Amino acid sequence: MKKVAVVWSSPNADGLTASAKDQFVKGLSDACAQTEEIHLNKKKLEHCRACGNGWGTCNKTGACVIQDDFAEIYQTLKEADGIVWISAVYWSDMTECFKAFFDRLRRCDASHNRFLADKRCVLIACAGGTGRGTLECLTQLERGLTHMGMRAYDRLPVVRYNKDYMLPALYEAGKAYADRLENEFDMYY
Repeated sequence: MKKVAVVWSSPNADGLTASAKDQFVKGLSDACAQTEEIHLNKKKLEHCRACGNGWGTCNKTGACVIQDDFAEIYQTLKEADGIVWISAVYWSDMTECFKAFFDRLRRCDASHNRFLADKRCVLIACAGGTGRGTLECLTQLERGLTHMGMRAYDRLPVVRYNKDYMLPALYEAGKAYADRLENEFDMYY
């Protein structure tokens, strides 16, 4: 059974982002994947301090000096076979909480550790407004994943106008992702 970490961020625990997460997780579970949900908004996470000369010790050691929930989450991601990244969209970008975590993760993993390299991921961006920012958000997220050597299996924009067909599609996408992880799919890059 493959382990999938589902990292998501939205202050609204019963909104569009949570619904998208729930559907994807249901698909994963129905396909017998073991999931661990990480709701970043409920974690204690500080912003990167850019300590030292701006790169901090993370550049040399692969560990962050800040004592909060970051290290625990990072360990979960290292142990996962796959990662699902889900964020509400604010100003065409990930939530501030998501960015705080992601910036620190990128500094530790891209510069030194490379523990997450070649992990296959699914990216989901959810916008309750016009939805125009979802594609920019997904692009920013994928750019960060590329720095760490991760691979995007799919990029899924969910907006209030497409939720009636995207939420069922997310369930199917979760099942398909679990199957691809189990059967060792390869991807061209």
